[in-house]
Parts: sequence; C-alpha cells; structure tokens
Amino acid sequence: MGKTLGLVRWQRIHLQNSLSTMTHLIQVFVYGTLKPGESNYRRYCLGKVVEEYPAIALGQLYALPQGYPAMTPGDNPVYGYLLAFADPGILVSLDQLEGYHPSQPREQNDYDRQSIPIFGLNQELLGTAWGYLMTPKQVEQQRGILLPGGRWSGQA
Repeated sequence: MGKTLGLVRWQRIHLQNSLSTMTHLIQVFVYGTLKPGESNYRRYCLGKVVEEYPAIALGQLYALPQGYPAMTPGDNPVYGYLLAFADPGILVSLDQLEGYHPSQPREQNDYDRQSIPIFGLNQELLGTAWGYLMTPKQVEQQRGILLPGGRWSGQA
C-alpha cells in the first residue's frame, strides 16, 4: 500500500512538473480524430507532440454522421487528451483540419477555436488549452447524436 501511494505521489509531482514546462508550449485539448490511436493523430500529431495526458473538458459531446465528433459548451465531462506542441505553427494545420478561419465570422466556421479550462482525470484544474467547439445550432443542423458518457471513438 505504501509503495502504491508513493508511486501515485511521484506521478502527481511528475505531472505537475511536466505541466509547468508546458506553459511555453501550444496546448490543445482533443476529443476526436486527433486523439492518440485515432485517424488524424498520425498525420497531424505524431512526431510533433512533446507531451500528452488524458484529460477532461466541460461541454456536451456529439457524434456526427460524417464520422467525427463535435463538442459544444456545457457542464458535462468530455474525455480526451491534452496535447502539447513546441511549434506554434501547429495551429495553422489544426485550424485547416477543423474548418476554422480566425478572420471569418464564427457562423461561417465549422468549429470555433476557444481557450477552455482543462482538468485532470482526478478533476484537478490543469490550466487552459485550445479546444475546437461547435455551436448547438450547428450540431442540430448536422443531426448530431448526444454521447452522454462524454467519450467518442472512431475505432470499430
């Protein structure tokens, strides 16, 4: 029992130390195809991510008929990963993938990139990260299906 508590304490300290070094990194919360093991991770993230942690954001998660999810604002846990990138240029690539153009009005974008609070799996606040959200109206128009458990996977 003592060894287990010591390991948990070491992991928490390691995570806190790692997160403090992430402050100069681009942090992005991903909940869909950019998660490790999902379809877009290899193309957009592999070899570019310097840190990754399972994490939670608050919102509502939906499965879209196109085969990927959408998150809207809300109060329910959405499970994903906090990814940290050293190159700020990653946002240009991710913005293209997510159909986000900073110079366009929000309603003309597929997703809106927002700074959102991110929590660890023990519900501790880790800080903020970029997240890509849709409006409830967009999700309704695309016939999104609520995922009440807050988890999405494209794995069959």
